[in-house]
Amino acid sequence: MSDANLTYNQQYLTVGQGEAAREIAYIARSQPGQTAGPTLVWLSGYRSDMSGSKAVELDSFAAENGLACLRLDYSGHGLSGGKFTDGTISRWLEEALAVILHAAPESILVVGSSMGGWIALRLAQELAKRQDGPKLAGMVLIAPAPDFTSDLIEPNLTKKEKASLAERGYFEERSAYSPEPNIYTRTLMEDGRDNSVLNGIIETGCPVHILQGMKDPDVPYQHAMKLVEHLPADDVVLTFVRDGDHRLSRPQDIERILAAVKGLIR
Repeated sequence: MSDANLTYNQQYLTVGQGEAAREIAYIARSQPGQTAGPTLVWLSGYRSDMSGSKAVELDSFAAENGLACLRLDYSGHGLSGGKFTDGTISRWLEEALAVILHAAPESILVVGSSMGGWIALRLAQELAKRQDGPKLAGMVLIAPAPDFTSDLIEPNLTKKEKASLAERGYFEERSAYSPEPNIYTRTLMEDGRDNSVLNGIIETGCPVHILQGMKDPDVPYQHAMKLVEHLPADDVVLTFVRDGDHRLSRPQDIERILAAVKGLIR
């Protein structure tokens, strides 16, 4: 089913106060007469948005299977307001949590891609502290990149990039997915350390299915193995895609992702 065949209720939610306020775009498609099953929640990766192929396919899957679906654009991404360079894990997590609490589903199954996988894990930690949030029914993590700032970027910084971070507060890196460079700020790096999850046991309280390409140039497959070590209390399935890249957005990859979602709903 294509994006054009679905009817959406696109809305905006103001998150933050004063100068920190930003308009967050989200699409909540309710399922009339839904009696069972979690709401599927899509969390995008760094510089990705809710109109990407995996997000749209997840929404189509939800529609075909009688489930509600929720997806959002972080500030500085897609249709949302705010500056991309103001973005941090804390800020994007705050937005995801605000949209979910505003939509108020009873239970959710979170699908997080790349950085969205990190935000999904932090979301589980934040929901566990609350009485008013939805029940977390499951988690599908696609090439998850928890702690990518400290574990994957900082160890590989060049002298030039370190100097740029120190002098200008950011550095730029050529993107394989866009003509515009990736921008990493000092604030993002520092905030990443505050949101680290690979420094102890992560308890999501739900089953987790991780899908990881073995030819991923951005998040090495060993990173997924490291994550599994930090999830000892959860029912975790790790699927390696031998010829898979970082995006995992080929038809056969999307099929695997949707099969993982279906498996957790059952």
